[in-house]
Amino acid sequence: MLVTACAGSGGAGAPSTAPPSATPPEVLCARIVAHWSREVLDGGTYGDYQSMGLSNGQYDILRSVVDDARAAKKREGAGAAYELIDRRSREGCAARYRSGGPDKGPWR
Repeated sequence: MLVTACAGSGGAGAPSTAPPSATPPEVLCARIVAHWSREVLDGGTYGDYQSMGLSNGQYDILRSVVDDARAAKKREGAGAAYELIDRRSREGCAARYRSGGPDKGPWR
């Protein structure tokens, strides 16, 4: 008689029931908004938000961030503008996703 054992039978090798960890949407948003904000600041022109992989709301954050970053760059230099981009991208995206994201609102 052949007997086999499976690792998934509750032993130490059992698969985890916890969901895989994923990057929160506000973190992803801040990364992509900061990236494209730098591109726009350095390049001088805006592109199509869809070609950047942004939603309309993320693009609104980007435009606000870039406007402030341009002013900071004139006053204080590129380093200050990049710090502002990082900070404002995080703040804008945190506010946007605070209630769970745009698809979680009453309009759904």
